[in-house]
Amino acid sequence: MDGFGRLNFDQTNGIGWRQRTLKTAIGCVGVGVHSGQRVNLKLRPAPAGHGIVFRRTELGCDIEARFDNVCDTRLCTALADPAHPTVRVSTVEHLMAALAGLRIDNALIEVDGPEIPILDGSAAPFLFLMDCAGVTELESPRHAIEVRQTVRVALGDAWAELRPLGPAARSAQPVLEMDLSIDFAASAIGRQSCSLRLTPDSFRHQIASARTFAQATEVAELRAAGLARGGSLDNAIVVDGAVILNSGGLRMESEFANHKMLDAIGDLALAGGPLHGRFVAHRTGHELNNRLLRVLFADSASWCPVATDPLVVAA
Repeated sequence: MDGFGRLNFDQTNGIGWRQRTLKTAIGCVGVGVHSGQRVNLKLRPAPAGHGIVFRRTELGCDIEARFDNVCDTRLCTALADPAHPTVRVSTVEHLMAALAGLRIDNALIEVDGPEIPILDGSAAPFLFLMDCAGVTELESPRHAIEVRQTVRVALGDAWAELRPLGPAARSAQPVLEMDLSIDFAASAIGRQSCSLRLTPDSFRHQIASARTFAQATEVAELRAAGLARGGSLDNAIVVDGAVILNSGGLRMESEFANHKMLDAIGDLALAGGPLHGRFVAHRTGHELNNRLLRVLFADSASWCPVATDPLVVAA
């Protein structure tokens, strides 16, 4: 841990400073939203310092879940093996969000195809799998990333920022505070916002079950291009102007904004450790979320690695 600073975390709750992994392996079967192919997924425990790693089992290749391994942000977030750029795993954001939401630092994710299964279009099924497997703490501190100065990216009227939380926040656990707003022409979506401090409870109760969404015209275009072959009303909200086509309607009033927050949590989880800072964004998406991390790490003055060791009092 040489070279790491220390954050003096709240010792009244040990959860938050030790690295965590799954207690046991667990798997499921689903379909890829774009390929429509059947996919076998297995989540396995991993030791401290392993991080989140995706393994294409049919190819024997591993891909680290890192922002600099992101190779595509159109329609989803896709990772590629730097040594073998054609080896990819796409649609990782919902699973990454669930891992971040439960503060799981180490896991081996085995998948036998190019996509993570879409399941119901939210992170709730992944959360269910992890709850069934159980979570255990490891005897190693988490390595958090403290935002030291504001960084911003923009594309048209869409933008995203990471801001410092300030010295007062150093007495608490590493935390990511988040504020996000969206604005869509379709009146069924319109303008919505979502705010939260990311914790296992806030993720579970506010964010996890929010589903991905699309407009009917987009779905038709995607299918004409050979995409969205596995998409359906069972795994996405589809809107047509003012109409929600799903017979059951929405799961929550701000489901659209909450899902965009879910995506942002998953994309920011590719930082390589929990962020200690504030995320603020308007109309952001996978591309801007990834660009934001690249800008953050491009300037060493913008961030600082910190070891979350409660036995060391911060200066």
